Amino acid sequence: MANTETLTFEDFKKEVLNDFKIATISRECSLLGRKEVLTGKAKFGIFGDGKEVPQLALAKAFQNGDFRSGYYRDQTFMMAIGALNIEQFFAGLYGHADINFDPMSAGRQMGGHFATHSLDENGNWKNLTQQKNSSSDISPTAGQMPRLLGLAQASKIYRNVKEIPSENNFSVNGNEIAWGTIGNASTSEGLFFETINAAGVLQVPMVMSVWDDEYGISVHAKYQTTKENISEILKGFQRDEENNGYEIFRVKGWDYPALVDTYQKAAAIARKEHVPVLIHVQELTQPQGHSTSGSHERYKNAERLAWETEFDCLAQMKKWMLENNISTAEEIEEIEKSSKKEVLEGKKVAWNNFITAIKNDVAEAVAVLNQVAQNSENKVFIEKYSADLAGIKEPIRKDILVTARKVLRMLSGNDRATLAQWITEFTKRIQPKYSSHLFSESSKNLASTTEVKPTYDETAEEVDARLIIRDNFDKIFAKYPEVLIFGEDSGNIGDVNQGLEGMQEKYGDLRVSDAGIREATILGQGIGMAMRGLRPIAEIQYLDYLLYAIQIMSDDLATLQYRTQGRQKAPLIIRTRGHRLEGIWHSGSPMGMIINAIRGIHVLVPRSMTKAAGFYNTLLETDEPALLVECLNGYRLKEKMPTNLGEFKTPIGVVETIKEGKDITLVSYGSTLRIVEQAAKELQEIGIDAEIIDIQSLLPFDINKDIVKSVAKTNRLLVIDEDVPGGASAYILQEIVENQNAYKYLDSAPQTLTAKAHRPAYGTDGDYFSKPSAEDIYEKVYEIMHEAFPAKFPKLY
Repeated sequence: MANTETLTFEDFKKEVLNDFKIATISRECSLLGRKEVLTGKAKFGIFGDGKEVPQLALAKAFQNGDFRSGYYRDQTFMMAIGALNIEQFFAGLYGHADINFDPMSAGRQMGGHFATHSLDENGNWKNLTQQKNSSSDISPTAGQMPRLLGLAQASKIYRNVKEIPSENNFSVNGNEIAWGTIGNASTSEGLFFETINAAGVLQVPMVMSVWDDEYGISVHAKYQTTKENISEILKGFQRDEENNGYEIFRVKGWDYPALVDTYQKAAAIARKEHVPVLIHVQELTQPQGHSTSGSHERYKNAERLAWETEFDCLAQMKKWMLENNISTAEEIEEIEKSSKKEVLEGKKVAWNNFITAIKNDVAEAVAVLNQVAQNSENKVFIEKYSADLAGIKEPIRKDILVTARKVLRMLSGNDRATLAQWITEFTKRIQPKYSSHLFSESSKNLASTTEVKPTYDETAEEVDARLIIRDNFDKIFAKYPEVLIFGEDSGNIGDVNQGLEGMQEKYGDLRVSDAGIREATILGQGIGMAMRGLRPIAEIQYLDYLLYAIQIMSDDLATLQYRTQGRQKAPLIIRTRGHRLEGIWHSGSPMGMIINAIRGIHVLVPRSMTKAAGFYNTLLETDEPALLVECLNGYRLKEKMPTNLGEFKTPIGVVETIKEGKDITLVSYGSTLRIVEQAAKELQEIGIDAEIIDIQSLLPFDINKDIVKSVAKTNRLLVIDEDVPGGASAYILQEIVENQNAYKYLDSAPQTLTAKAHRPAYGTDGDYFSKPSAEDIYEKVYEIMHEAFPAKFPKLY
């Protein structure tokens, strides 16, 4: 609310009545939305009823440039900032697969998941300082928390890193607040506590609202939270004269003036001082229960239900308005009446917009079906299918294709070709509505990059490979002031393998910084900052530790472009190191799990530090996220120092043949390639000439389909991988044999050689008996050649 000291009573009254109007419209959307689910027009509903009034207060303190990272109860807030209207609310509920009608996700997320557009239709940044912003919601409880940390930290970076131009589309002197919202039950999640701790350490402008209605679905707070009170147990985070920390407020969720006052105070503290704030909003209600999947009458007693009726935030707001002569009962009744009418009319418009396009598709399909039926011996059956399709009152696109594909089986000749062509063209037109934008489709995607090879002068010396990474990062930091890197031990000591040696001293502790042992929020820092125009590199110390962050990578980062149909992006680079070393927890290669969990993120597996450095250079020219796994045992190996550091670019999705051969194709990546090369030398001594291919990137995989060209020459294939059996090797084999059709050229069965199913045991012997060795590779290749040429290569065992 504007400063009441500058408002006349009439202005004040007008503002309050407008707030009440927004709240009643939101409530009517919730009530009618539930009916739409129960009548079958929508699939599922989860609404913000009972949370309307505190969200009005939040919206008043929310300014242009600010960001929300919330959850699926925040519809009133989105309406209050002008980012959601009635038609859009219902379009999301129906799953309208058109970004022009459902700007939140084009029908890809269920209703209640909100977003604003950070990008235009071409994938270019809009000016985020001139609009109110909401990062795209996800369903996993507390999953919004790590991203929130990064959204807040971006303001700190923009305020304090002077190398970044002050005139930009992302910040005005770091004045922006990141506003978080969460249900009280979800504060039980580890991600909540990890984020709260990290924000307190970093001292970033984050205001965290906890909507507390005492339940998590049917489970009461006494089973969720110690002392049944999240702000009580977080009191130790309260800042004082000697220690940084939080400012913590408690406020009743039905007390409109107290809420407005609290949010204004919180905003002033966070915006000016960059101090995080927790607002515990208590005594909220759920008029319709958790969602449309059940009734709260099953787990709330009569006393609780009666209390909820009395202390419903709208009921209390009406009471306050009447007691303070802000409104009459007649005015309130008129607002409620007009709100119902507007919501009903908006719902009808949204449904008509949704169903009309589908009915047009139905009409087109029916016409084609009737056409092909005329000369068919199955005319009667086809016309029955056509009539049934035309008779569906509320069709979906599935109905169209199911019918057309069943009819196709009944046809032959030209009629089959006609329908087949229509099905193909229809699918080509419709499928992108549900499948586009897994990756960037802008002019800065991977397709826009070109390879630049490293160059060397005649006196190029062999150096520890870590120096190539280090000196390349030096060039990157100098070239891109918006690049920053952070992680465990990344700052002061220059990372555990000295790949960042001296970088913090040179570029400052905001751009090259240490982080606590908290992988999920390290990822969250990166996601949030990347969503605000920075180019973060989030470092996870070892590949095995990525499991702490895999949920955030999978549910948030990997889906961001997809779930916003290209209207938000986070070109985060995740740096880690892995593969062969010693012991269960520092030598893992869980690549199968990773590549199947994070589709939407590129997975790069360079065999050398020069290749890795080239990948960083390439990625910084794109707007796509990637995971880059450096070889943990490669930092002290010798490589030649290039002369064009910061400029050479390793192509992504392109394999490299590192040894040509004619007898068998050996495919691998990362550290294992050195062992493959050793085995190939020994095989050469007995007349087996192996071709070795370095995959280089698992996602995307061999976009030029070069591996099949090798198999066409050698007619044999062995995939060597240090993941578990059936892990990445199965994926690689499918790509080559099925997607590249290499089966056509095989004279021997394609095979894989992997690590054992268990984690690697400790020590050199542990490595030898757990992962593929040079002897394993030699004998596997020999066995394949023995089957083909038993006389030339007699059995070894």
